[in-house]
This record gives sequence, structure tokens and C-alpha cells, in this order.
Amino acid sequence: MIKKPEMILIDVDGTLVDSVPDLTWCVDEMMKQLDMPVHGEAKVRNWVGNGVERLVRRALIGRLEGEPDAALFERAYPIFLKLYAENTSKRSLLYPGVLEGLDYLSAAGYKIGCVTNKAARFTEPLLRDLGVADYFAIIVSGDTLPQSKPDPAPLLHAAEFFGVKPGRSLMVGDSVSDVKAARAAGFQIVCMSYGYNHGEDIRDADPDAVIDALTEIRSLLEQQAA
Repeated sequence: MIKKPEMILIDVDGTLVDSVPDLTWCVDEMMKQLDMPVHGEAKVRNWVGNGVERLVRRALIGRLEGEPDAALFERAYPIFLKLYAENTSKRSLLYPGVLEGLDYLSAAGYKIGCVTNKAARFTEPLLRDLGVADYFAIIVSGDTLPQSKPDPAPLLHAAEFFGVKPGRSLMVGDSVSDVKAARAAGFQIVCMSYGYNHGEDIRDADPDAVIDALTEIRSLLEQQAA
């Protein structure tokens, strides 16, 4: 059961935005420049969710866990960063229901923030280009603080900004990282069924609720008394 919050923080990749098409293009173009085999969207989709540095490391070894050769990574990472800076939003799309869900939350008077592990240099242009940046009074990116999710610090930072207690706060995300951060911060947590969770069912992480589109948050919130 969800207790009606005062503040709602929302993740980006896998929650608001399907960014995998751009990330895949950049990963595969990087691999081509390194004279290494490309991976394709299905593999990249299972690797995203922990920031682009981790994504590049996974691409270089072709699996979720492990570390690439340090010299190879030092060569590859700048290539990826340059590519992604030029391709942050060319192929990425808002998920169905995102605009309607944000319109509802804004009209209903909720304090809305964005908390993501994506670096600010990518987060802010992406949200602007997709027309949703202005919904958020605060955007906490992966490099805003020394810590990022699953550490609770970014969530608590946003709560402090709004002057809202953790017990009156809700995180909306898509991954186990979001669930862990919310639990550690004392937030409620709602997850999207369609997001990036390395191929695992997010229900296994035991969030407070799982929804199929952001529009469904309206009924979830309105059926609960304040």
C-alpha cells in the first residue's frame, strides 16, 4: 500500500526514457573504432542502468560482471563520451504515458524531482531535448554528489532541497538500484515493469508497487488517503 507522498522523485533511463537506442549506437560505433565486434541492442539493453562508465566496461568484456584491460578502457572511454555527447537524444524516446503522468503529478501539486545515475552533461540535454526538463524543480545527476544510487544520498539531497521528510517521499524507478536507494533513504518505491534491470523481473526486488505506465501512478496515489 502506498501512502500519499508530498514529494516524488523519478529516475530517467528505463523509467522516463528509453535511451538504449542511442547507447547502443554509441557502444557499437566505439567497438568499430576499436576494431572489436559490435554487440547490438539486445545485449546493451541488459548492460545499462549503472552509468556510462560501467556500460563501457561491460561492452569491452562482453558481459555484465568483470573488468576490462585498463589500457583498453582508457582508450575506449573517451571515444564513447565523445560519441554520446553528440548522440544523447537522437534516437531516445519517452516511454508511452510519461508526458501524461508528469502532467498529472504537476497539476496535482506534487513536488517533483529527478534522480539519475546519468552524468549531468548527458542528463540535462536529454531531458531538455525530450521536453520534460521543466517538470523537475531539481535534477540530481550521477555526478551531482560524490555518491550515486544505490546510495541513498541523492534521494536525501532532493528531500532536503524540498524540505520533505523521507517518510513523505516516493521514488519512481525501474531497477534494483532504485529499490535499494529508496529503502536506505526511508522512501516508498514504485517501479516500472518495463525498465532496465539486467534481465531480472523487478518484482523480485519487492518494491511497494509495480506499474506498466506512468499514467497508472494516478490511480495508485488517489486510492490512498493522505
